[in-house]
Amino acid sequence: MGRGFFSTAMKREFLPARRAVLRPGGRGRIALPPYAPGMRIGLFGGTFDPPHAAHRAASLLAMRRLGLDRVWWLVTPGNPLKDTHGLAPLARRLADALSLADHPRIDVTDFEADLGTNYTYATVSYLLQRCVGVHFVWIMGADNLRHFHRWDRWRDIARLVPIAVIDRLGPSLYSAANAAGQALARARLPESAARALPLKKPPAWIYLHGLKSPLSSTALRAARKSRRKR
Repeated sequence: MGRGFFSTAMKREFLPARRAVLRPGGRGRIALPPYAPGMRIGLFGGTFDPPHAAHRAASLLAMRRLGLDRVWWLVTPGNPLKDTHGLAPLARRLADALSLADHPRIDVTDFEADLGTNYTYATVSYLLQRCVGVHFVWIMGADNLRHFHRWDRWRDIARLVPIAVIDRLGPSLYSAANAAGQALARARLPESAARALPLKKPPAWIYLHGLKSPLSSTALRAARKSRRKR
């Protein structure tokens, strides 16, 4: 997507965030949750199929440790690295995420569907151009860091926005030793510097410990499919 796309998109009418998230897809307008210059906002993207308690716990952990004003759940149309066959409809995933989040500082949005992308680089680029003065942090689970080097333009993403990695049980605890973790090793901050991360010039990232939930959307989907076959 070129610069012209983002310039045009930013001129579209701004709708109230709560109205926008309840009317997914096809609106032809890009509505964002509330924001203002100086705010610290965490971006937590995923298919949320289904959303679960660990998503909420990770958001609250990041909010507390990084001093975030808000966390946006970006319910994506689909993950380019995963088979989307059988993916629940966006409207259902959005509604489930809204129901689960249930927090005044967690905003749930599907604006990527109207932006016309499911690539993180395009999403973050758009937000940085539209939300001037906002300090964004990309939040991901350690399981995602293991595969971060497979993301489209992952090095450029790291140059655009600071990243907070939330620990997970199992092999993901060793995710910092993978290709992306090693490539970005010099940009890693000590955990004690967590509160400063949103104001750091990227590339900058941190690994936050404290969340040990075994929950995963992949496992929950597999269990759901198994029940259907019975």
